[in-house]
Amino acid sequence: MTKKTVLIIVPNYFPGYLSGGVARTILNTTDWLGDEFDFLIVTRDRDLGDDRPYPGVPRGTWVQLGKSKVRYLAPDELGSQALAALINATPHDILQLNSFFDPVFTIRTLLLLRRGRIAPPRLLLSPRGEFGWGSLRLKYPKKKIYIELSKLAGFYGRVSWHASSRDEAADIGKALRLPASGVHCALDLPIRDAGSPAPAAPGGDRLRIVYLARLTREKNLDGALRILQGVTEPVSFDIVGPQEDPKYWAECQALLAALPPNVEARYRGPVSPEQVFDTLALYDLCLLPSHGENYGHVIAESLSVGTRVLISQATPWRNLADDGVGWDIDLADTARFVDVIETLARQTSAERAAVRPAVRRAATVRLFDPVALEDNRRLYSTL
Repeated sequence: MTKKTVLIIVPNYFPGYLSGGVARTILNTTDWLGDEFDFLIVTRDRDLGDDRPYPGVPRGTWVQLGKSKVRYLAPDELGSQALAALINATPHDILQLNSFFDPVFTIRTLLLLRRGRIAPPRLLLSPRGEFGWGSLRLKYPKKKIYIELSKLAGFYGRVSWHASSRDEAADIGKALRLPASGVHCALDLPIRDAGSPAPAAPGGDRLRIVYLARLTREKNLDGALRILQGVTEPVSFDIVGPQEDPKYWAECQALLAALPPNVEARYRGPVSPEQVFDTLALYDLCLLPSHGENYGHVIAESLSVGTRVLISQATPWRNLADDGVGWDIDLADTARFVDVIETLARQTSAERAAVRPAVRRAATVRLFDPVALEDNRRLYSTL
């Protein structure tokens, strides 16, 4: 039986890592399903916010990366004519877009479709959490205008929709006034070898906390810092991730300066994907009070090395305390966040380290869900 070819268009991809979880989601999908489908990925030749191309990555050809092939495009290859020529010259069964609002890789592609300049057999649009209120609320008036105008222009008549959860399907349906039953649901897949790294026990008696994510308002670093302002026990707090908005980072720096002396905080900058597991293993707790996560790969990665998580309830990761792997708390309940941190801080390092093997075992059960794998398989096979 001939394998289906899925042509995936995504703004940023590996070897870059500053754009967040969408690239990781796609890489994980190709790792799990690359023997059953042919995945071709089209993306920029540079990382998010970088004006330099990846060193040593050739242009004008398909490059093997894991179980997919990637075509890296320079800025002069992102125009409508060049994009249409590439899509038309690449045989495929499904064209998958991975943003609703991206002006180049989604809006430009949909305009080409509307004008009849491309004709993909099937078109799959994965908004990747952009309709969750934590994301949608940022610049909402402009987004709302675009949603209505694009619907009036008939952009979505041939589009099949993909959500990573029932909640996201409901968000898509609400924003676009579509029945949620018409959205294909397939949970994001974890890193295939997520359970392999050996956990490291953090040293010292002081509770070690890490925030590992992009430094954006949606990820709510400012909220994490406000939580820590209420902590009275000695803790250390490391911020790991790329800066994107200088104005937002200035706000966070002011909050850092206002932390009490018992909270030792520092900014460590971003880490590469290869460093994520080893970095997370150095901490007792991963703090991510995000306004919304479509999946939350860092949550999965943290649990897989035995580091418990303290997160908001705006993610698919719920009822964590029942499994002993962490806490999911309403963002409005700041006191509860503080209470969890202070309870952990009063424990000895040996007590905190003792739970890590159990966290890893419970994480394995949560991460490797055969239903999620089958849903992703069905997503591509039935279109």
